[in-house]
Amino acid sequence: MLLEMTAGAFPDREVLSHDDTRLSAAELFAAAGAAAAELRASGATRAAFLDISSPALPVALFASAWAGVPFVPLNYRLTGAELDRLIEQITPCHLVTDPARAAELGTREGVTATSSADYLARARGGAAPDPSWGMDPEEIAVLLFTSGTTGPPKAAVLRHKHLVSYILGSIEFAAAPEGAAALSCVPPYHIAGVASIASSLYSGRRIVQLPNFDAEGWIDLVVREGVSHAFVVPTMLVRIVEALEARGDVELPSLQAISYGGGKMPLPVIERAMKLFPEHTAFTNAYGLTETSSTLTVLGPDDHRSAAASGESEVRRRLASVGRCLPGVEIEIRDEDGKTLAAGQRGEICVRGEQVSGEYLGQGSRVGSDGFFPTRDAGWLDDEGYLFLEGRADDVIVRGGENMSPGEIEDVLVQHPAVADCAVVGVPDEQWGEAVAAAIVCKSGAAVEAGELRDFVKSQLRSSRAPQHIVFRDELPYNETGKLLRRIVREDLAEATS
Repeated sequence: MLLEMTAGAFPDREVLSHDDTRLSAAELFAAAGAAAAELRASGATRAAFLDISSPALPVALFASAWAGVPFVPLNYRLTGAELDRLIEQITPCHLVTDPARAAELGTREGVTATSSADYLARARGGAAPDPSWGMDPEEIAVLLFTSGTTGPPKAAVLRHKHLVSYILGSIEFAAAPEGAAALSCVPPYHIAGVASIASSLYSGRRIVQLPNFDAEGWIDLVVREGVSHAFVVPTMLVRIVEALEARGDVELPSLQAISYGGGKMPLPVIERAMKLFPEHTAFTNAYGLTETSSTLTVLGPDDHRSAAASGESEVRRRLASVGRCLPGVEIEIRDEDGKTLAAGQRGEICVRGEQVSGEYLGQGSRVGSDGFFPTRDAGWLDDEGYLFLEGRADDVIVRGGENMSPGEIEDVLVQHPAVADCAVVGVPDEQWGEAVAAAIVCKSGAAVEAGELRDFVKSQLRSSRAPQHIVFRDELPYNETGKLLRRIVREDLAEATS
């Protein structure tokens, strides 16, 4: 339905560019229809996509909706047993993938496999059937396997009502002027990858694909394609800022807006970025989850500017927040007993709204009887409703009965001029139960002693929050969507301090 609206409003507008491949709205609509006919004929009950971003991706996404078959983007970085476990959960499936995997996986029972290039060629050369698709909002639109940072991936269920509710509640139809272009560099199996396709098309922006992110390539593509909007995860923005500082002579006149999300953004990084990018570039921080169909809260451009310019500490610190709720979304902070906490108190973030699914394939829904979904993220709200993230709720360090937030300590450490990145975790301690430990990545050419960092934390927080153990690393482990793999850090530091 969303694609049909776009194709009907401006059929000749270019809506996708990838190297030399260009598709208009009418061409994308026709290709999706032809691919939907192929999908229906296959008898598959799932439409899987296991490849980097290409023009085949939006065709497959909308073809699956047209055919009434759930779309399942899979992590193309997985191999062996991990990938086998996911495929077993979604057969019989029609799989679009790279040529090597198409040859290998296509021999399996219940898997019809084709390469992305062949799939796109058939879709563009085929005939689209008359528009006919189910309009049941309860049908499953997308199955997205979670990143599995704390355990095996499980498939989040997003129904049509969830995704459409998010788009209608956050995007104005056809609001983008002709020539507007959105750079997509997050992988297809990330919720932002799915949501950006739908939101860009609905708004009328051309999708510019960058399948494999690197900072230099991102900058060059923005310049070459006249990109006006871009979404990045925090680790990407760090690298882009470093590349721009190193080059020094790059101008990005077309770039009107940068949105970032998917992980916690260190305050010093966003401050550097706001100074480095053109004055007309607007920054937006978006917080959401796979289970909530993407964005829940937004720290908009005006919030960024007012916080950066303010001399009041309470206002300025909002630059480190993820903003306030979108219309139709409610947030409460609750304690371990489910009691709603007051402003300024830390607890678990619970959310409610039409776009919230909270359902997992084969495991039912985690949405409570009151409609609230417990995110397992920890955080707090200030008096004006700005949300501050504190990491995962189960990452809390318990030292001698005192609960400590790793995020609070990390926020202080990254303010030290020698610290580029850090992660704080709890490690076993015979006396206190858990001790505070920190892994530190120093800036290039910088050095600092562990004692100096402890004193730095003590100067701003209670002395009990100063890390007892500090180790220095060349880099920290992140997954491909920018989330810190805190479990790996915890294992590393537990071994280093034992």
